[in-house]
Amino acid sequence: MATCRPDGSERSPQGSTARHNGRVRTLIFLLVALGIGAGGWWLTRPKPVEVLLHTVERGLVRATVSNTRVGTVEACRRARMSPSAAGQVARLPVKEGDSVQAGDVLMEIWNDDLQAQQRHVDAEIVAAGRRVEEACAQADGAGREAERLRKMSQKRLVSEDALDVAQTRAAATRAACAAARAAVNVSRESRQVVEAQVERTRLRAPFAGVVAELNAKLGEFITPSPTGIATLPAVDLIDMACLYVSAPIDEVDAPQIRTGMPACVSLDAFDDKRCGAVVRRIAPYVLDREKQARTVEVEVEFTQADDLRGLLPGYSADIEVLVDERKDVVRIPTEAVVKDTHVLVLVDGVLELREFERGLANWEYTEAKAGVEAGEQIVLSVGRDGVKAGVPAVEDDGIDE
Repeated sequence: MATCRPDGSERSPQGSTARHNGRVRTLIFLLVALGIGAGGWWLTRPKPVEVLLHTVERGLVRATVSNTRVGTVEACRRARMSPSAAGQVARLPVKEGDSVQAGDVLMEIWNDDLQAQQRHVDAEIVAAGRRVEEACAQADGAGREAERLRKMSQKRLVSEDALDVAQTRAAATRAACAAARAAVNVSRESRQVVEAQVERTRLRAPFAGVVAELNAKLGEFITPSPTGIATLPAVDLIDMACLYVSAPIDEVDAPQIRTGMPACVSLDAFDDKRCGAVVRRIAPYVLDREKQARTVEVEVEFTQADDLRGLLPGYSADIEVLVDERKDVVRIPTEAVVKDTHVLVLVDGVLELREFERGLANWEYTEAKAGVEAGEQIVLSVGRDGVKAGVPAVEDDGIDE
C-alpha cells in the first residue's frame, strides 16, 4: 500500500527498498575492491631479506702489520759442527735430544797417540823439574863457597886465583839453574801444543742447548768439510732458551715497523696466539726474489718463558706487529665495511647505506671516527643476494625453516 508524503504525493515501498539495496551493493563492491587491492599489495610486496646484524660498540682497535708469506721459528744460537781433525769416532757420549751444557764433549776422535805424547811431555816436565832442583842446589853451594873464599881473601888466607875460580864456578852454576828452569818452561809449552792437538780431536758444546741431529756413529771415519763445500754437520746443536720468528713483510708495510714494537705470533701447530714477543731486527735491505712481491725480513723474538712451551725450530709461524692502538673508540667489524668507508645500517626495518670516517683498522675491527654511533645495528652479511640500500630487512635468527 502506498503512503502519502508531506507534499501530498505518494511513496512506494518497493522503490525505497531498491535504493537501499543499491547502496549496500555499492558498499560491498568497494569492500571487495579494497580487499583485492590489499591482497594484491600483500602478494606483490617486497619480501624482507634476512641479514646478520651486529650492534656497534666501543672498544680497542689496533693497527697491525702482518707477514706476506709464512715465517719460520728459528733459534737465536744454532751450531752445525764437525771436528776440526779427521779420524775415527772413538767416543760419542750424547744422542739426539740430549740436553748439554757449554763445554761438554759431544764427540771425540781417536787420539791415543796424542795422549801418549802428552804423557811423555808430562814426564819430561817432571824430569826437567828434577834437573832444576839439582842445578839450582849446585848453584846455591857454589855461591856459598865463593862468598866464603871472598871473606878469606880479605884476610889474605886464600889466593886471588882460588877466589876467581870459585866465583866463576858460582856464576856458571847459576846460569845452569836458570837454563834448567827455562827447559821446564819449554816442556810446559810443548805440553800445551800437544794438548791443543788433543783438543782438536774433541768436539765440545759452545753453549748450553739440545742435540738436534747426529750424523756420525762410533767407529766411523769422518773428515772436516772441505773449504767452500757444504757437508752434513757431525752435530747440530740448538739453544732452545732463545727462539724467534723470521718472516717477510711487504716493502710497503715495512717502514711502519720499529725495533722494540710488540708483536703476536700465530703458529699452525697451536691454536693459541702468543703475544709476548717484540721486534728484534729489521733487515737493512729488500729481498727481490719475486719481482712483484718484494719483502723485508723481520725478526720477532719471544720474551716470555711461557711462550716458548712446545716450540721447535722450523715450525711455520705468522707475525702480527702492533703499530698503533686506540682505546674506547667506536669500532665496527671490518667484514661489515663496504667500499672502504660505508656500512649498511638497519633503520626502521630498512637498510641504509651510511658513510663513516675511517680511523685505525685491522682485519678484525675498523675505527669509526664519525658517521656511526654505538648501539646502532649494522649488517655483517653484506655479500648476500639482495642485501643493498633501500630494501627492507629482518635479522637472521639462524633457524632454518
